[in-house]
Amino acid sequence: MSKSDPRRVLLVEDEKAIRDAVAAYLERDGFWVTPAADGAAALNAFHNDPPFDLIILDLMLPKIPGEVVCKEIRNVSDIPIIMLTAKGEIDNRIAGLELGADDYLVKPFSPRELIARVRALLRRVHSTDDPQRDKLVYDGLELDISAHRALLDEKDLDLTASEFKLLTTLARYPGRVYTRMELVEKVLGYDFDGYERTVDSHVKNLRAKLNDDPRDPRFIHTVHGVGYRFEPRQIESAPKKTKK
Repeated sequence: MSKSDPRRVLLVEDEKAIRDAVAAYLERDGFWVTPAADGAAALNAFHNDPPFDLIILDLMLPKIPGEVVCKEIRNVSDIPIIMLTAKGEIDNRIAGLELGADDYLVKPFSPRELIARVRALLRRVHSTDDPQRDKLVYDGLELDISAHRALLDEKDLDLTASEFKLLTTLARYPGRVYTRMELVEKVLGYDFDGYERTVDSHVKNLRAKLNDDPRDPRFIHTVHGVGYRFEPRQIESAPKKTKK
């Protein structure tokens, strides 16, 4: 990351020691950090400060819980969110992702691992895998990869960074079956024990936004025991040629 163009991070953590340590690591890595010690301060900063590139959000917050903060932000923005929590059970991780978080880190954690996650998530948001093909069009679904924009039947889809990356990964190769582990590596940018189930959460959220019924899918098909494939009912929606 260029120091002339630092990314802005909203760091929401009520434990001062953790907040100060994480802020120090982020600033050492070239980020601009705005700290917030509770949910109310987080929402105030989000709505009133200059736009942020990423949010690190603790779940156990005073005044307004992290879950409520995440939900309110997701109602108006697809900004990348990494959740921090002492809740380590997989069901709690899944619940956090279903709220719209892009990634999840359980306390205690290494600040170096958090920085790696931040950088990986921002790379996913600002990178393109295939500059030769910046736009994908299938059965009313339009993906503009360079603009990070998705439309379904000419209406904007409000996708998180992870949902957009997951959808474009699948849509680049219709009919190809991806295992959950492959999608973890491609979408999250690294492998991690227990993260295969997070793909299911992202797919569930994505299907809801696509109005895609898993029993009769328009786009995303489950391959039981393996993973998922993208197979639209209509392979390419191109304008029909008129007869002369």
